[in-house]
Amino acid sequence: MTNNLEKRQITSPGEWEQVLQRLPDPHVLQSWEWGALKERQGWQVSCWLWHVAGEPQAAALLLLRQAGRLPVRVAYVPKGPLLDYGDAPLLVQVLADLEDLARRERALFVKIDPDVPLDLPPGQQVVERLRRRGWQPSREQVQFRNTMLLDLTPDLDDIMAGFKSKWRYNVRLAARKGVQVQEGGSDDLPLLYRMYEETSQRNRFVIRPEAYYRDAWGSFIQAGRAQPLIATVSGEPVAMVILFCYGQRAWYMYGASRPAHRELMPNHLLQWEAIRWAKERGCTVYDLWGAPEVLEEADPMWGVYRFKQGFGAELARYIGAYDFPTARLAYWLYTVGAPRLLAWMRWRHWRHSRDEPPTWS
Repeated sequence: MTNNLEKRQITSPGEWEQVLQRLPDPHVLQSWEWGALKERQGWQVSCWLWHVAGEPQAAALLLLRQAGRLPVRVAYVPKGPLLDYGDAPLLVQVLADLEDLARRERALFVKIDPDVPLDLPPGQQVVERLRRRGWQPSREQVQFRNTMLLDLTPDLDDIMAGFKSKWRYNVRLAARKGVQVQEGGSDDLPLLYRMYEETSQRNRFVIRPEAYYRDAWGSFIQAGRAQPLIATVSGEPVAMVILFCYGQRAWYMYGASRPAHRELMPNHLLQWEAIRWAKERGCTVYDLWGAPEVLEEADPMWGVYRFKQGFGAELARYIGAYDFPTARLAYWLYTVGAPRLLAWMRWRHWRHSRDEPPTWS
């Protein structure tokens, strides 16, 4: 097949949409909308198609930008490239072309993080092929390595039957106690951000400025690829989720809640309505976006994992991110040397200032 394989760049959003929908498991982070968003954030974006006689075989949305103030560039194919990873000759050709693109663009490295299951034989074979070609496990996992997946092909009654009994009870409790879930829209963006900001402050995780989310959420809402759901109690917003949909998969990427009325279990009803919404849209998989690296209670995501597991979602382990360095010494300096130097400089500053020790994470 690779003897007749051709590569070309696509510059039309309509054509890119048609290509992705004809490939296995198209990902929302490979969509034209995602590329347009990243372009507004300073990335250079290009869309590449590998085809045989016009029939799509593989695709990669490639992001390229300067690495901060450093005089180097980095390349990234988020949740891609998209192809049949069981087709070894195709995979090898696509990898070779991405390596060549990185060299031609003078990128220090190119990163990929496709949804290739780690625990299945094809995943191990992909890892071996990556290593043989000089790809290295990335020190920076931009996206979650693992996630939780819920099969949406059964009917809704059977899906709920797969919930843990306490989760079924909480869904019904919330509905019985007056929690209501409504679809949101672009006009709700200020509210959605306020709730997300409150959640980040309470749970101590870092978020981006409001302008980023207004752009990211708003552009996907307007394109019909994202849907906010807002849970209310007596008209008061208490929780929200933002769902993304592409192909036959829905992603629960963002969520937030407030302390008020937590005893009414609004988050359980919210997830049930998200499942219903995704199934009504024709999705066959609900991706709850994120799971622990290691299944241990000490992992900071353990509570999130248990919550998602209660809805019948199953852990999916992927191979994670891999980098192809175009210059090994420079790559080591960028990924290992520079972080160590920064840590040492923080340590020296702490010793001289006698302030509290810095956080080493």
